[in-house]
Amino acid sequence: MTSNGFFQITLYVVTLLALAKPLGWYMARIYEGEPAGLNRLFAPVETLIYRLSGVDPKEEMRWTGYAIDFLVFNLLGALAVFALQSLQAYLPFNPQNLPGVSPDSSFNTAVSFATNTNWQGYSGEVTMSYLTQMLGLTVQNFISAAAGMATLVALIRGFTRRNAETIGNFWVDLTRSTLYILMPLSLVLALVLVGQGVVQTLNPYQTVPMLETVNYEQPKLGADGQALQDASGNPLMEPVQVKEQTIAVGPAASQVAIKQLGTNGGGFFNANSAHPLENPTPLSNFLEVLAILLIPAALCYTFGMMVGDTRQGWAVLAAMTLVFVAMLFVTVPAEQSGNPALTALGVDQSASASQSGGNMEGKETRFGITNSALWAVATTAASNGSVNAMHDSFTPIGGMIPMWMMQLGEVIFGGVGSGLYGMLMFAIVAVFVSGLMIGRTPEYLGKKIEAYEMKMAAITILIPPLVVLGGTALAVMVDVGKASVFNPGAHGFSEVLYAFSSAGNNNGSAFGGISANTPFYNTMLGFAMLFSRYWLAVPVLAIAGSLAAKKIVPTGPGTLPTHTPLFVALLIGTVLMVGALTFIPALALGPIVEHLQMIGVESSK
Repeated sequence: MTSNGFFQITLYVVTLLALAKPLGWYMARIYEGEPAGLNRLFAPVETLIYRLSGVDPKEEMRWTGYAIDFLVFNLLGALAVFALQSLQAYLPFNPQNLPGVSPDSSFNTAVSFATNTNWQGYSGEVTMSYLTQMLGLTVQNFISAAAGMATLVALIRGFTRRNAETIGNFWVDLTRSTLYILMPLSLVLALVLVGQGVVQTLNPYQTVPMLETVNYEQPKLGADGQALQDASGNPLMEPVQVKEQTIAVGPAASQVAIKQLGTNGGGFFNANSAHPLENPTPLSNFLEVLAILLIPAALCYTFGMMVGDTRQGWAVLAAMTLVFVAMLFVTVPAEQSGNPALTALGVDQSASASQSGGNMEGKETRFGITNSALWAVATTAASNGSVNAMHDSFTPIGGMIPMWMMQLGEVIFGGVGSGLYGMLMFAIVAVFVSGLMIGRTPEYLGKKIEAYEMKMAAITILIPPLVVLGGTALAVMVDVGKASVFNPGAHGFSEVLYAFSSAGNNNGSAFGGISANTPFYNTMLGFAMLFSRYWLAVPVLAIAGSLAAKKIVPTGPGTLPTHTPLFVALLIGTVLMVGALTFIPALALGPIVEHLQMIGVESSK
């Protein structure tokens, strides 16, 4: 790794950790109803929202009621997005007169944004109207993120309450997450991004003159739309001269801000954050990738404050950060090493450049290798999925690490709320295993971890691998699944595995090189996203209800301290062990064998 790369990574990690405490403190105050500035200023707005929606903010819910409201709210959101896509041709704010979206793509996108996955099988600028982007996708970016944060807060209350039947009010947690946390942060970031050149307009697409005229030939078409041929059967060609270019614009900055802060990731344009109108400068790139992990990191401190011991939050944050940094120090050197297979192709000049400058294929020159690799690891550490480079063009090892980060369960920071409650499930498993080792009933934060909690935790840990591996196996077995894979061999398998790893862990990024906007993949990936969001969130709420009903167990000589380096190591080991045992065989068929093939070419020379 170069000194410049080391400096950029250090600057990023230090800035992230420095912001975690103040933002975490603020969010804890918001959720506990304590004065924090904005909640005093906008208290009348919050009260008006409750009054208009018929919600009593003082009425708390059992975990079952909390879960039902969570599910119904998400279902209604998905239906709204589906309807907007289907009817957008008849609705306003559609200056390009884009038609309605096909049912299978509409289903996939509606599920994707409702589950905070934001998988995109379409090109935004040629598929979605401004109204669909704003009222459908951007709104879901806010409320799907807020729903994950609400679920986390309910779980934290389960640890802090004793002999209680309720875990809070879903509508209050949802409203406060949106009104006091997501909206203010998004407004500030959007304004900064506009200042950097991110587009924000309702004007139609712009047609501009090109600096240089482009001349080429294309087949001449007849009245029936078929290519005309000469007497010899060769296609008749006609000259074409292009002097203008259409540039897609739109209200992008407002969506970009929340797509990063809410760990959503869905791009306004098809190229996502590699697009110059979504991410134009190195500063915008730094701020956007910082926003991806900002709230997940800060929520660790929020957790520590709300349970009355900030050391607990720092321990979880330390575990996440150590794994994240370790994966960075694998991905960045892998990309900087380049691809020795270029030499075997006889491209001596390109091969030499690759070895000296690294693998720049699929990367923006304004960001370079380090920032591209940093973004790839950050976006897959969180359930974000936005990209500023093509992961499909990474080296086998460089592409494997982002894939494995998702396969770890999106708990290394993870999505806002969902990442931390996923990591707490691993913490429950870790203390349970340690309790078995010493023959004592395990405890975590003063609550005994018994069979019911372990069953629910096991569900949350095992459902994503079942969805990912089962979906991948089916896709590579049936013809309709293989028909969308254009790269043969190990890399083609990696593309399918990556797609299901992304959907099955609510990430949303893609390897590319696979035509996923088909009825088969739209449907399969849609169901994968549904299972991985709700079959995890509901068991988490069940654990919250079970813990809230228990009494606090006093700390004793046999209690395992859960704020020490030993527990951090135990937690990391649990996460990595589950990820390795589950996915190493599948990875061996894809990126690992592809890497061996790559270095085998070099060693055979």
